[in-house]
Amino acid sequence: MQSVFTGPVYVVRDNIDTDQIISAQFLNLVPTIPEEYEKLGSHAMDGLPHSLYPVRFVKDGQLDSDYPILVGGRNFGCGSSREHAPIALGSANCQLVLAESFARIFFRNCVATGELYPCEIADRLCDVLKTGDVVTVDLDAATVTAQATGKVYAFKPLGDVRPVVDAGGLFNFARQSGMIAK
Repeated sequence: MQSVFTGPVYVVRDNIDTDQIISAQFLNLVPTIPEEYEKLGSHAMDGLPHSLYPVRFVKDGQLDSDYPILVGGRNFGCGSSREHAPIALGSANCQLVLAESFARIFFRNCVATGELYPCEIADRLCDVLKTGDVVTVDLDAATVTAQATGKVYAFKPLGDVRPVVDAGGLFNFARQSGMIAK
């Protein structure tokens, strides 16, 4: 499994809720249907107010984001318990979210779906980085390196969560580890 991710970040602030991550009007899309999974990604982060986020996470007319790494503040993923939120981000080719804290259900949905790595970072990176800055995230070392400055930030190791996300989610992990029949 990949352990080092490098790319530009998309930076948001505190209390980004699941309605901002994927608007309710798209919850009728079924993630197990490939073309509907793709459509979910095209709408990821579309609920963010344009006045605060003029640069869009997914550009109009595109299915995928140019930002494989999302940086948030406190309480990322708050709101409803929709699994569509991490699925939409994963479908848009987001690989991980670095945030000061996560809403518990969003964190669990990231792990259960295996769509992206939820990395809790003590530093307030949403005040340090801006959208488009390039970072390297090393899951093994639990570090984030800002390419422009070389500054290294540590995040809480993923521990038992990592192999579940590596496997592609809870059910794949259970199958691979023999907990349930393949």
